[in-house]
Amino acid sequence: MPTPRLLQLHDTSGTDLAAEAASGLLRPQAAVSPKFFYDAQGSRLFDAITELTEYYPTRTEAAILAASGPAIAQAVRRCTGDHPVIVDLGAGNCAKGVGLFPLLAPRRYIAVDISANYVAAALAHLQREHPALDLVGVGLDFSSRLAMPPDLVGPQALVFYPGSSIGNFDRSGALALLRQVRDLSAGGALLIGVDLVKATAVLEAAYDDALGVTAAFNLNLLRHLNTLLGANFDVRQWRHVALFNRVESRIEMHLEARKAQVVEWPGGERRFAAGERIHTENSYKWTKDGFGDLLREAGFGAPQLWTDARDWFGLFLASG
Repeated sequence: MPTPRLLQLHDTSGTDLAAEAASGLLRPQAAVSPKFFYDAQGSRLFDAITELTEYYPTRTEAAILAASGPAIAQAVRRCTGDHPVIVDLGAGNCAKGVGLFPLLAPRRYIAVDISANYVAAALAHLQREHPALDLVGVGLDFSSRLAMPPDLVGPQALVFYPGSSIGNFDRSGALALLRQVRDLSAGGALLIGVDLVKATAVLEAAYDDALGVTAAFNLNLLRHLNTLLGANFDVRQWRHVALFNRVESRIEMHLEARKAQVVEWPGGERRFAAGERIHTENSYKWTKDGFGDLLREAGFGAPQLWTDARDWFGLFLASG
């Protein structure tokens, strides 16, 4: 039986990441990228979030695929041909990408994630279930740059970007990433999950669940920064905050200091007043027309769209 390949395409020493995190903490409004959520514990906590009652995106997206899978697969094959290469961005435990296998019978599956070790473990399990499939794990921070060896992806690939993670980017950042996706797919297609605008109460509950799993996920970022920076965050002195900014059409997640404190790390420190926040994530919510316009601006053709009955979530398919 073959074994999955693993390509590490970004610096894993932590030096660049540590410098980026420290720079964010020293901004007038402290902020760090959501990619810092995803150490091994953060990845496990996010998997738990997707099972929560309040967190509708994962199950709604899965329901759209279950209801419209054959039609989506037929549309994909018109763009990519039979047995496409699937490039799964932010693959995590690969569960969403695996859901496409019965529909598309890919010849190669490329799982891309910033947490390469987490992906490697998932692919090892997956290879036992699909011994004939070419499986490749790619450790890559595609929020900075999306690029892979051309002979790995090939022409007319399907780039799969589920889970509404495109919402972590503002409009200009999303546009830049989508243009890179168009180049990577080389005449193929993009299948992307997008969270749509809806009632504030529904949105805020999805990011601040009653069990506190999302709070634990957010707070774990501080533990990750302690490891990465050698910082001395006391997690007990911070609390999770999630709110919907209707003007910007985005959920914001923050960590709020419970009391005045000084956080130190080798070569730097930051004084936080009581109530001061670290901005840890944005999750932009789109209208159907607005995201369609963004895809066209990125160079894709007019997209096809499948949604649930409530129009809470959309799966867009766009050819490059």
